[in-house]
Amino acid sequence: MTNDTYFVHDVKNDEINIIALTDDEQKELNNERKVATAKAKEELLQQEQKLAAKKAVLVKLGLTDEEAAALLA
Repeated sequence: MTNDTYFVHDVKNDEINIIALTDDEQKELNNERKVATAKAKEELLQQEQKLAAKKAVLVKLGLTDEEAAALLA
């Protein structure tokens, strides 16, 4: 697998250099991506659980989504 690259713009010479990440930098970046993905999945799960809880309350009250929205508008 090749490492990711990034661009460095040297304003003084108006040159753009393409630099590959070192193996250590690539490992750190991959770990950060894994952590961010796991966090996003956890947040999505929490949102889904909150939505399910709200829907359960609506069912208990015998209200549809539209009726609840009308009440809260």
